[in-house]
Amino acid sequence: MRELAETLVRPLDLARTAPFWSWLAPAAAIVALALFHARASDVSIALMLGALLIPAVLAAVHHAEVIAVKVGEPFGTLVLALAVTVIECALIVTLMLAKPGASAALLRDTVYSAVMIILAGVVGLCITVGAARHHVQRFGLHGVSAATTTLAALAVLVLVLPNFTTSTLGPTYTNSQLILVGAASLVLWLLFVVVQTVRHRDYFLPEDGGADEHHDAGSITPRQMWLALGLLLASLTTVVLLAKTLSDPLAAAIVKSGAPLSAVGVVIAGVVLLPEGIAAVRAARNDRLQTSLNLALGSALATIGLTVPIIAGLSVFFGWTLVLGLDAKGITLLSLTLLVSSMSLSTGRTTVLQGAVHLVIFAFFLFTSFAP
Repeated sequence: MRELAETLVRPLDLARTAPFWSWLAPAAAIVALALFHARASDVSIALMLGALLIPAVLAAVHHAEVIAVKVGEPFGTLVLALAVTVIECALIVTLMLAKPGASAALLRDTVYSAVMIILAGVVGLCITVGAARHHVQRFGLHGVSAATTTLAALAVLVLVLPNFTTSTLGPTYTNSQLILVGAASLVLWLLFVVVQTVRHRDYFLPEDGGADEHHDAGSITPRQMWLALGLLLASLTTVVLLAKTLSDPLAAAIVKSGAPLSAVGVVIAGVVLLPEGIAAVRAARNDRLQTSLNLALGSALATIGLTVPIIAGLSVFFGWTLVLGLDAKGITLLSLTLLVSSMSLSTGRTTVLQGAVHLVIFAFFLFTSFAP
């Protein structure tokens, strides 16, 4: 009787961890892409594909949370950050292989947009949403300090320093400088992952030792976890394919509106980071700000630490020219964001005012990206 009961319960468990909509959403998006990919420039088709994007993102968030419950923190947030970053890198490589000349600044625009969206937008929204519901939220200061320190160094080395080197004209690096900055980015990211998951894992855990509100690790079987991982990769791949398909009509619409072409990087980064953003905000709303910050800051670090060395290596191999240095407006906003983040995350406590400051900076970033 016990074995029969376990057999009957297993489908219910799978339905709870992988509900019908969570695999139907990416499947429907893949079918739509196969049928209408060639007609993506039509407004009606583009709107339909855009509508399919949201459920695919929500499916990715759901599967990531299932994995996070099983593997625990901070490994759970690392899984989603790593998966999204790898697929984001694949998207950039695909676009650069197709149009290497027109995509010279794509890495800069995407990395800069990702850092600004995460530090100003996602972190600001997490703090604001969490503070609105729980007033004051606390987090471990040591882990966040390590992440912001590493992120500040990488952001300046990749996005600011190229403007001031003299070996090449313009905001670019030589091949040897590209190799150095790529190696430095990868080494610092790997060291951060070791610190986060092995040497000082306790720095990245909630101070109260709180666990996930919905399930404990024992409620997720290995079979369910591997199923969730497969569906997570499928959902994230769908999100990126939708973003790639919509990038050309989106670029045409942006240029037609009079906005600079660099705004395409903002939209692509926003779409790719949507699953992480939603997961982070949901965690903050459930009074798990430590998880939110692990996810947000880890995503920004992975974006630079993985994307830059891969694209830099390929650019040296294929002879691409990479425009990395930001203009004066970008340097100003990036510097302000890094300064405000280091100050607002330096006390271990957050209030709604700190979140509002981040969101105001994010609003200026968005507005000046489309109306410089």
